[in-house]
Formats: sequence, structure tokens, C-alpha cells
Amino acid sequence: MACCALDELELVAANKTTQHYQKGQVIYQEGSQALGFYCVYQGKIKLSKAGGDNKEQIINLFHAGDVLGYRALLAGTRYTSSAVALEDCVVCMVPRPDFLRLVQGNLQFSTALMQLLARSLGQAEQRMLHLAYKPVRERLAGALVFVMETFQQEGQELPFRIALGREDLAALVGTAKETVSRLLSELKEMGIITTRGSQITILKPARLIEIATMYD
Repeated sequence: MACCALDELELVAANKTTQHYQKGQVIYQEGSQALGFYCVYQGKIKLSKAGGDNKEQIINLFHAGDVLGYRALLAGTRYTSSAVALEDCVVCMVPRPDFLRLVQGNLQFSTALMQLLARSLGQAEQRMLHLAYKPVRERLAGALVFVMETFQQEGQELPFRIALGREDLAALVGTAKETVSRLLSELKEMGIITTRGSQITILKPARLIEIATMYD
């Protein structure tokens, strides 16, 4: 469900707005009123929550063509997480009244949205189980696989590379930044990845998947 698909609907095309966000800029804030339905036109975005100790926990990642912010709109609640740009982004926003009219009046759109919601909930349950039962090393490997599967584009030159800060990776894994740095060094010594500053290159994705699924 991408922006180009939404543009085919006259209601959305007439009322959506497009906003540019710089790296680190908040698109919407946890606890704020749900104002609209967002579609990523360009760039990468993280969805995160603040834990009880005020530490960030990244719960999902988005790229061009993904949609977000719809759960709070459907539930009639405030946003339960924050959306933040991982890099410079272009994001489309459909205001809440137009989104709700679209859900009520377009069966194809509402069905696709329900399927998206179901998949999202299933993925969230799986990540919660991993956080609860898997050792940190396996969680880090799984997080790197998740990042690769999320952001790797069809036809993209291999090996896969991404610039991702240690803080963000730690928030995705659910551990300390120092632990992530140590485990990345171990994976580097094993020849599975290389690092240069914040850039991580995955050299052996099959080996990384093997580590990530060791306790499945």
C-alpha cells in the first residue's frame, strides 16, 4: 500500500499533504493526538517507545511505500509510539477525517489495511518472544537480518550496507550500546560483517540468519 496507490483515489490526492523531515526529526510523538495517516514516500523511519526507565525501544522500521499511524486512528486513541526519521525523508499525510471516510467507503482499502494490521501484530508478537527468550547475541543477529530484509531494495548491489548508529541498533535489540559494540566486534572477527563508523556491511547473510535462528 504505497503513496502511488493512494494517489489514485481522488479523496486522498485532493487532501493529502507532503512534508520533508530531516534525520532525527519527529514525524509524530508518542502520546500526541492522532491527526492522520502517513505514507513514506522517500527515506527510512523508526517507530519507537519510551520504556519505564526512559530508554528508547525501537519496535519497527519503515521505508518508501510503507504506511504508519493508522492503528491509533482506527482505535480512536493517541499515538502509542513515536515515528522518527532515520535519514532525510519525504512523508505524505492524509488527515484523520479523510482517512476514516476512506476506510468506511472503500472496501479494497479497508481490507488491505486490516491485513496490514494483522501482519504487524504478528510480527510484534514474534519480536516480543525474541526479546524475552533469546540471548543478546542471537537478538543482535536477528536485528541485523530484520534491518537487511526491511531496507534491502530489489536489484540493490551486494553486499548489503546501511548506516545505523549503535544507539539505534541497541534500541532495536533491547540492550546497552556497549554490548552492541562488543558483539559487532565479535561478528566482525568472524568475517560475518564489517563496520566503518556507523556503516555496517553484511558479508555473510546466511551465517547471520543461522545465528539469529539458533533457538527457534
